[in-house]
Amino acid sequence: MSAAAVEPPCDGASDLLREAERLTAKLPGYRVEIIGGELTVTPPPDGPHGEVLTDLLLAFAPVHRGPTRVIQGIGLWLPDGPDDYAVPDLSVVDADYRDHLTEANCYDPAVFHLVLEVTSANYGNDLRKKVAAYAIAKVPVYVIVDRIHDRLHLLRNPVANEYDEHRVLAPGQHATLPVPAGAEIVLDVAAVLGAARP
Repeated sequence: MSAAAVEPPCDGASDLLREAERLTAKLPGYRVEIIGGELTVTPPPDGPHGEVLTDLLLAFAPVHRGPTRVIQGIGLWLPDGPDDYAVPDLSVVDADYRDHLTEANCYDPAVFHLVLEVTSANYGNDLRKKVAAYAIAKVPVYVIVDRIHDRLHLLRNPVANEYDEHRVLAPGQHATLPVPAGAEIVLDVAAVLGAARP
């Protein structure tokens, strides 16, 4: 089910990757990522961020069996830079993801079927940088719970550094998310955004 592996650096960790590892150890609860060659540190999530992730984890429970798993905060190795990686809030991955560990506690993007981010203080990363990064990594579906603009973004069909399909959903609409094995998850956008609202 998984595609070919991404080639991680073979000459040891770079200064940037070592700094990311140092910050991860020094700042528990913070999310450290390298996207587009830039180190990003995000403070711990607030209560509504955690609440909506719990609601979404429960909504995704039906696909946490058989060929896939639903995991919070799993590292995704990004192919667009020698040290790049992201840590999506929620991911649907192949059940054999453990066999695809690459570098810096991250996994090959080929095992990722869907990634989901809930925006926080650095929402520009979720709305711009990560769109390109996840598309380049060929993650089939990217969902953004946009707490700043009170919208849910559903991006599908990665092409180069963007997604071919981008739907913006508002309260009152429903989002149907395709997941492996023909399953679908339907989200009430108003309920998701209501739980996420600070």
